[in-house]
Parts: sequence; C-alpha cells; structure tokens
Amino acid sequence: MSITAEQQKVDTWIKEHGVRYFNELTNMAQLTEEVGEVARIIARRYGEQSEKESDKNKDLGEELADVLFVVLCLANQTGVDLQQAFDKKLELKTKRDHDRHQNNKKLK
Repeated sequence: MSITAEQQKVDTWIKEHGVRYFNELTNMAQLTEEVGEVARIIARRYGEQSEKESDKNKDLGEELADVLFVVLCLANQTGVDLQQAFDKKLELKTKRDHDRHQNNKKLK
C-alpha cells in the first residue's frame, strides 16, 4: 500500500462524494471519536472488560480503517505528505530504537 496513493484516493472521494473536507478541528474531533471506538473494541475483546452483546459484531478492521481515513483527510487538508513523513519516522525509529528494543529484557 502506498500512503501517497491512499491520500489521493481519499482526496478524490472527498471531491466526488463528500462535497468538501470538514474543517481541521472537526476532523480532529472525529479522529478522537474513531480512536475511542477502536479502544472500546480492544479493551473489551482483548482486555479485561467483558464485551457487551452490542459490541460483539463490531469489526476492528472497519474501525481502524475509519481512523486511517480521518488521518489521511487531516494530512491532505494540512498539506502533509504522509508517505514522506512516515518514511522519515521509520528511519528515525530504526536508528534510535533498534538496540534499545533488542536489549530490553521485558520483551524477551
């Protein structure tokens, strides 16, 4: 998956179906809401909370895709090349964290 291509798909979708982007603050609130839905599924399905009957049919993949969609919207409307930013971050984390995680006894 190319993040650049996905950003373009979202932009095309917004132009063809969404009328316009919601403003950045609205999208930030929407992102928070979507992350909360992911957190609810994780907490109840994989954590110690019991899963409510109404949550059992929730699709984690769908909720993660909602998060990704809003992140891509925010990147588009703020002029962020998310592919470039991600590649840069991964390179930084690789250099910074390789030995740290390899030597972490808690991860063994």
